[in-house]
Amino acid sequence: MKFADHFSARAAEYARYRPDYPPELFDWLASVVGRRRLAWDCATGNGQAALALASRFETVVASDASSAQLREATPHEGVRYVCATAERSPLGDRSVDLATVAQALHWFDLDAFYREVRRVVVPGGAIAVWSYGLASIEPAVDALVLELYRDTLAGYWPPERRHVDEKYRNLAFPFEEISAPAFAMERDWTLAALLGYLGTWSAVQRYQRAQGGEAIALIAGRLEEAWGDPERKRKVRWPLAIRVGRVEGER
Repeated sequence: MKFADHFSARAAEYARYRPDYPPELFDWLASVVGRRRLAWDCATGNGQAALALASRFETVVASDASSAQLREATPHEGVRYVCATAERSPLGDRSVDLATVAQALHWFDLDAFYREVRRVVVPGGAIAVWSYGLASIEPAVDALVLELYRDTLAGYWPPERRHVDEKYRNLAFPFEEISAPAFAMERDWTLAALLGYLGTWSAVQRYQRAQGGEAIALIAGRLEEAWGDPERKRKVRWPLAIRVGRVEGER
C-alpha cells in the first residue's frame, strides 16, 4: 500500500500549530500496562505524543513514514525516531508494552497494521488510538470554522477523513476494549494561532493547489469580526475520541 502523504509539505507549520495532548491522557495510558519498558508511537509526526510518553516509559520508538515530519521532531534522549510505515516497523517481536497512534489511524492499511501490532506488542500489552475533530471556541467563531470545513472544503478532504468525523466508532478495532476516561486538548489562542492551525488542514492545501487561492481567505474577514481584538486569547477545546485495547499477541 502506497503511503499517502498529506502533511509533509507543511511539516514546520504542523509542528508549530498542532495542539499538544493532555498529560492526564499519558498518565492513564501508562497505568493500563503491566510494564513501561518500551512504547511505540506510530505515525508520530513531529513527536508530540512520543515526547509525552518518554517521561513515562524507559524508551520510546517514534516512527513515521514522512522524513519531513521527522526533521521537525524535537530530539529527546528517551526517544528514537525512525522513518518507517505503520505496517512495517523495525521493532522486535513482542517487545512493545504500549502502541499509540494519534490522529493517524484512518490513513493506515488496518489489517496489515493490526498484524504488526500483534507481532510487536507483548501479550497483555495495549494499543491506544485517538483522534480529534473540530474545536469548540465560541458559537460565532465555531460557525465560520464549520462553514470552512463542511462547505468550502467539501470535496477536498480525503475520504478517510470521515472516520475522524465518526470519532473512530466505525473503524475496525479487533482488540479487547478498555473503557477510557474523557480527555480533551485545550489551548489559549490568539486569532493568528487559530489561522495558523487551520492552514495545516490537508484540505486547505488541496484547495489551494486546485483553485490557486486561499480557502481561509473566504472567511477571514468575518472571522476577524467574530473574534474581536486579534490579540485576545480565547479558549480552544478539542475533545478526544479514544479507543484502547488489550493485545493478545500474534495469531
